[in-house]
Amino acid sequence: MRTLITGTGSYIPGEIRTNGDFAGAEFYDHRRQRIAGDSTEIIDKFEQITGIARRRYAPDTMNTSHLAALAARVAIADAGIDPETIDQLIVAHNFGDVPSNSVQSDAVPSLASRVKRSLSIRNPACIAYDLLFGCPGWLQGLIQADAFIRAGLADRCLIIGAETLSRVIDPYDRDSMIYSDGAGAVVLEAPFIHPGNAGVLGSVSQTHAAEETGYITLGESYCPPAGNVRYLKMQGRKVYEFALRTIPAAMKACMDSCKVEIDQLKKIFLHQANEKMDIAIVKAFYQLFDRREVPEDIMPMNIRELGNSSVATIPTLLDMVRKASLPGHRLHPGDTVIFASVGAGMNVNAVCYRF
Repeated sequence: MRTLITGTGSYIPGEIRTNGDFAGAEFYDHRRQRIAGDSTEIIDKFEQITGIARRRYAPDTMNTSHLAALAARVAIADAGIDPETIDQLIVAHNFGDVPSNSVQSDAVPSLASRVKRSLSIRNPACIAYDLLFGCPGWLQGLIQADAFIRAGLADRCLIIGAETLSRVIDPYDRDSMIYSDGAGAVVLEAPFIHPGNAGVLGSVSQTHAAEETGYITLGESYCPPAGNVRYLKMQGRKVYEFALRTIPAAMKACMDSCKVEIDQLKKIFLHQANEKMDIAIVKAFYQLFDRREVPEDIMPMNIRELGNSSVATIPTLLDMVRKASLPGHRLHPGDTVIFASVGAGMNVNAVCYRF
């Protein structure tokens, strides 16, 4: 039995922040020394490396759980299901609800419980819980839901990835320009009519928890005096090297276990972390199959316009491609794709899926 994605949804906040909005900012490095040069030059170099030109921020009146509920409603409607029939409601995030102009994360009750209430689901057998797994959290939720369904412990699951990273960034850290807000969701179900060949083919998950645990953390502001507020911090070079070393291998391991040949692959849905990094990952992945050329249309990307919304990037990207709203990319019945992500932990995962 292979579980099926029967509905997708996303919520992309309407507030657009361009790179030009950061002009005039003062940026400091991890040694709390001001980075030399005009801010415009720093921003231009940032765009060349990350590919990010714009990002989305949630309005002050909305929180992560609000974004999650909005994406969930779209996925539920797309699947055409009764919300009361959902067995598990999983919300992947990393920082809970962080109210605008606040420094405190709020995750009690869980965001999943808040979303369940927002969706007016009364059925107590719908188990709602959060999942913290870094940026790969949404994909890990998909893996977990797939396992429950295959084990006969659930028939229908709603998996949401949502984040408001704009609330946890240090304005004096140039990496703050990477992050954005958003939410994406899918409905995953057991095949109620006939098994067929579509569905989740297999998965791979890893946690590297030695020195890697310090690659993405919370830390003090780079601007002196630091104060006692902690912000999202990343050792960019180490994350890049780690991702390039682990993700292609995990993707290949997943495909090998599913007996999927490289020529069968139609799309690669990578966590939208950094355009340059994602391109390097795909190139290294194809090299593992002794391929020097990468198909031009193999990797849809939306990071240039939406930035890095952590757990929300893959489900948002999937929703856009599935609904033909990303130019140049379409999905067709029988297409085999792979999802892959990397993030704080450090965690890595990959899923093969056939539509």
